[in-house]
Amino acid sequence: LINRCPSYIESKNLTRVSEFFLMGLSDDPELQPLLFGVFLSMYLVTMLGNLLIILTVISDPHIHTPMYFFLSNLSLADIGYTSTTIPKMIVDIQTHRRVISYVGCLTQISFLIFFGCMDCMLLTVMAYDRFVAICHPLHYTVIMNPHLCGFLVLGSFLISILDFQLHNLIALQLTYFQNVEISNFFCDPSHLLNLACSDTSTNNIVMYFVGAIYGFLPIIGIFFSYYKIISSILRVRSSGGKYKAFSTCGSHLAVVCLFYGTSLGVYFSSAVSHSPKKGVVASVVYAVVTPMLNPFIYSLRNRDIKSALWRLLSKTI
Repeated sequence: LINRCPSYIESKNLTRVSEFFLMGLSDDPELQPLLFGVFLSMYLVTMLGNLLIILTVISDPHIHTPMYFFLSNLSLADIGYTSTTIPKMIVDIQTHRRVISYVGCLTQISFLIFFGCMDCMLLTVMAYDRFVAICHPLHYTVIMNPHLCGFLVLGSFLISILDFQLHNLIALQLTYFQNVEISNFFCDPSHLLNLACSDTSTNNIVMYFVGAIYGFLPIIGIFFSYYKIISSILRVRSSGGKYKAFSTCGSHLAVVCLFYGTSLGVYFSSAVSHSPKKGVVASVVYAVVTPMLNPFIYSLRNRDIKSALWRLLSKTI
């Protein structure tokens, strides 16, 4: 990328940006009440569903297993991810003010990357848990002991912190911007790079390199785990045994496909199409719809969760 400022003289007269303007989904005043109601409802459903998963796992000793321990942490990460963007968007629609400060933008980027990376790492850890449960069932309780489970979650937490720190170092190097309008409803590192007035070729290389490491390594781990899982299941002779083995990882596989399918769709669509509206719609699916559907996928496809939810509701009533 070349320097996109009109000239070096003009760039010297630029001042640091203190605020950005979030374009949002639509400027049509008639659509604002509808958008407010839709996103408020989706946020409340997301919070309620994920909080129910966490409360159910904590309160029911029958599901105090590594799988549901990781699931409760995934729900916690989904709550943090949606809470980083949706409340700000709802307030902006209500107040008709779409301004976010420079510090607020960097803070939002930090939390988005942190919780997004936590999702990736926890889905990888859950794939490993299913691999051990199906391929080494006799040694499952020995391998997936509480110390290892805690270490895996702590490792995911530390890796996520390192990820957003690296992105912060990239973002802090951007001092001047040719435009303050972000064509989305939240701050995104790629948008800031596109708005930067200086040469961002090195920043782009570093950002995509970090994204490749933190994005494709978990995918490789998930693919390897499911390769071993499928190979082990195919060696089972009885159809009932195959179905039982597949059912134990069906919910996780559905969440993985939904999460990575929408996230890859966002980046591929942004690379192929330069339409800001298409990118915003894809971001809504990735940042709002996916965390909302995760609790339903696990609760509707999992007998243990449904039974635990029923026991929790019976106790409450």
